[in-house]
Amino acid sequence: MPCYNEARRLDLKALVKLVDSACGVWLLAVNDGSTDTTLELLQRLERDRPGRVTVMDMAINQGKAEAVRRGLSRALASGCETVGFFDADLSTPVEEILRLLACMREYRCDILLGSRVRLLGRQIGRVTSRHYLGRVFATAASLTLNLPVYDTQCGAKFFRRTPALEEALARPFLSRWLFDVELLSRVTRGRHAIPIDRIQEEPLLVWRDVPGSKLTHRAKVRAGVDLARIAWRSRVGRS
Repeated sequence: MPCYNEARRLDLKALVKLVDSACGVWLLAVNDGSTDTTLELLQRLERDRPGRVTVMDMAINQGKAEAVRRGLSRALASGCETVGFFDADLSTPVEEILRLLACMREYRCDILLGSRVRLLGRQIGRVTSRHYLGRVFATAASLTLNLPVYDTQCGAKFFRRTPALEEALARPFLSRWLFDVELLSRVTRGRHAIPIDRIQEEPLLVWRDVPGSKLTHRAKVRAGVDLARIAWRSRVGRS
């Protein structure tokens, strides 16, 4: 769980519920150089749940992409066979995180992506303008990856340990915000490429748009540039 200045949005009770579940979850919280009390709150949780919560402190802010990469790498180095990440604001609720883990076991896939699909009977609370902008971006990302993926940017993804994943995490990502796309590009290309039939998307039952996003308008423009760079690198075999 990457964290940068999340003190106002951290739900410690919900995180306790996650690690106390019967699913054997180990929470690795990566503090990405926060300047508020995020680190203190995470360390309190670590003290309350020793062995179930570990705090990894990056003293200098390096961006969400690097926080996720280092967190996943450490989890693999610690012996975890299934790893993943989710947003600290719990826009994907704990119940859904646990359901995705259950789906991972049921589907026996190598990658499981949470997907924000607006369907009857689902509670996907997303601002309309962000929804449609997201659909435009998702289409572009799908074309870039040459994968029929609906939602690359949902902040809940899980991976089984594979040579492709280990290789993909060996070097920093090109983009600070589109690391999701870049990671998928890396694991589906190269000598250890994960085949499409080993990747699943699971529509979420509940997702909410939590205020306080750190994605600025400038970052959105940069994301478009980064997507073009990722597309070029994947085409020349340098993903």
